[in-house]
Amino acid sequence: MMYRQYYGMSSNPFDKELETKNAYLTQDMKAMQGRLDYLKNHPGIGLFTAASGQGKTFALRCFSDKLNPNITKFYYICLSTVTTTEFYRQMCNTLGLEISHKKSTMFNTIQDYFYNMSINKKVHCMVCLDEAQYLNNDILKDLKMLCNFTMDSKNCFSLLLLGQPVLSNIMMRQPNEALRQRITVNYQFEGMQESEALDYISKQLELVGASGRIIDENAALVAYGSSGGSIRKLNLILTKALMIGAQNNKQSIDADMVLSAVNDIELC
Repeated sequence: MMYRQYYGMSSNPFDKELETKNAYLTQDMKAMQGRLDYLKNHPGIGLFTAASGQGKTFALRCFSDKLNPNITKFYYICLSTVTTTEFYRQMCNTLGLEISHKKSTMFNTIQDYFYNMSINKKVHCMVCLDEAQYLNNDILKDLKMLCNFTMDSKNCFSLLLLGQPVLSNIMMRQPNEALRQRITVNYQFEGMQESEALDYISKQLELVGASGRIIDENAALVAYGSSGGSIRKLNLILTKALMIGAQNNKQSIDADMVLSAVNDIELC
């Protein structure tokens, strides 16, 4: 892209496809990863909630990329609104198990798989259900039973429930109390802080070989203020601002260009 050459960047510093080894971890992401590490060693249920774009799925990707597949199997499922039977089909497909037309058969197949992996093969499975706020009550009820092994005396896999803040409210409902009581760890993101945003912008520019002076501090503060604590939105604003700067032959990005970028994004 033109702005990359114009500002001497090897790549877009605010691209979500940057390798996880170069990831900037916010305090939220570090807190989530600490809890994921706990679940890696102590099977259980984790509940992680965050507003859109705050980095929970990215933090999960950074965590999963570092796992040893010989001792930890990680499975990721991003859900939309599905029926209970469709949920089991999707679970079987992800785990590489045979799909049946009967829900009870798939339930038993999934439980047998997790039990065999944990007890016989000594491999810990971690299953992430992203966008879990869309799970219906029947699926949530079944999740409680799916985690019940040998009369509820063993935890044979870890279940990670990721979703928007409304997921916490859903879990507080009386029908979900039994599942809620089984939650081992729980974390709700607070969003990127101002000091983190300034540090993030500086380090991302440095990562791609660009000068930190390309985006002045006032412009960075305006970008952060317009992001609402969302890293995704901050990345969009800054990328658009760089495009505007290059188009206008500006050596650095100022607050006015950031505001123009915000306006362009909101009109899209």
